[in-house]
Amino acid sequence: MVEGLIANAVLLLPMMLGLWLVATRIGDVSFVDAVWGGAMAVLALASWLQLGDPGARAHLILAMTGLWGVRLAIHLFVRWRAHGEDSRYAKMLGGAKDRGRFASAALTKVFAPQAVLLFLTCLPAQLGILASAEPAPLGPLAWAGLALWGIGVFFEWVGDWQLARFRADPANRDKVMDRGLWRYTRHPNYFGDACAWWGIWLAAADAGWGIAAWSAIGPLFLTFTLTRWSGKPLLEKGMARRRPGYAEYVARTSGFVPLPPRRG
Repeated sequence: MVEGLIANAVLLLPMMLGLWLVATRIGDVSFVDAVWGGAMAVLALASWLQLGDPGARAHLILAMTGLWGVRLAIHLFVRWRAHGEDSRYAKMLGGAKDRGRFASAALTKVFAPQAVLLFLTCLPAQLGILASAEPAPLGPLAWAGLALWGIGVFFEWVGDWQLARFRADPANRDKVMDRGLWRYTRHPNYFGDACAWWGIWLAAADAGWGIAAWSAIGPLFLTFTLTRWSGKPLLEKGMARRRPGYAEYVARTSGFVPLPPRRG
């Protein structure tokens, strides 16, 4: 399996360098968010292709990762094309761009860290597939993982769809989205992401607890990112400034796990 991970890393490195060159040419790194999901699907496929006779678990994890990753990549790419540069990245690299150091800053602050974190987050898919070279029936953990993944995909896909419809209506400009799944959690898409990857981790754990232990860093880091680092905290900081009534929405709505709204 170590050789398989090395082969995947060798594949990921030139891919990220090539995308960095694209970013330097267009002066925008924001599309890297779309790369996140797509590259994980590529790593899962690369792991699967290294197996001579993939087992049912390998097929399952490839399908789970591929469906999640390709959908997210398309969604975020379309959003980037529609809305342009992400303000988070513009703020992060604005000074470097003004000083003519955009290329080096894009590499050291965005693409290099993203490559490392992406690879680590995707460990459940990579290790789960690489450990499934022999045909074998799916165990209880794999089925439990598929069920949790399904819940996550529902929240992520439906949440993104509901938000897109809400934003498409000019009457909702500057309003707070508090309908549908967004009535029960302020971040159904982030909750869905976490569930999907904990589900993939459970499916990988079906190959053995050694795989589970080594790959747990993936969903742990993703959950930390979504709830404590670059996901929910940064997004809500900006929303509080731009959306009247957002403080009231925060007061009555769960920040992550879906719960009934609190009464004021």
